[in-house]
Amino acid sequence: MKNILITGCSSGLGLALTNLYLEKGYKVFGISRNRPKIENNNFFFKAFDLSKIDEIKKELTPFIKEINKLDTVFLNAGMLGEIKEITKLSTKEIQEVLNLNLFANKELLDILATINVDTIVGISSGASKKGSKGWGSYSLSKSSLNMLLNLYAKEMLNTKLFAIAPGVIETPMTDYIRFDIDDEIFTSAKILKNGEIQKPSEAAERLFQTLERKNEFESGSFFDVRKI
Repeated sequence: MKNILITGCSSGLGLALTNLYLEKGYKVFGISRNRPKIENNNFFFKAFDLSKIDEIKKELTPFIKEINKLDTVFLNAGMLGEIKEITKLSTKEIQEVLNLNLFANKELLDILATINVDTIVGISSGASKKGSKGWGSYSLSKSSLNMLLNLYAKEMLNTKLFAIAPGVIETPMTDYIRFDIDDEIFTSAKILKNGEIQKPSEAAERLFQTLERKNEFESGSFFDVRKI
């Protein structure tokens, strides 16, 4: 039985991935602040707030090292941050998003580098490549995540690492953009409102299918599932 590790497993894409892999008969190890309502003997949960980056290695090394061999890791936990002009964003606000979206993953990758892992997927975004007004913290964090995975790919030679943009997913995060943001000021919100929105379960299935083709992609690369 293959092992899967998913961060941010309690909601959105993370929860959908957790349910999908459990349905397919995998063992799933989940990390998030809150335990999802899942009753399955193949689900193993660790409650932890990944924004506490200084505690990650101490708290999560035993949990991860005990798994020993992982088929796929989804570094999914993340946050959007506030949508506002970059001139009005404080470095403290940007740092908060970087802590969870970038530095927490750096700490996790350091642990994962010490065990046998076949594939690591960092959940990225089209925003990592396209700068849109208002998305400063998020775009900076996701573009940095792409490079982080690229750099680890140079050292974790027995592991495939990818930064994958899964497309727009119906979650509280995208609801905030679609319904609470003034799309006359932040025109990218208008694009989201009018574009394709996937259910989390659809996005999870799409990611699963994409990873069936993982040997087509170079380790350390970024790609968008909508463009392959």
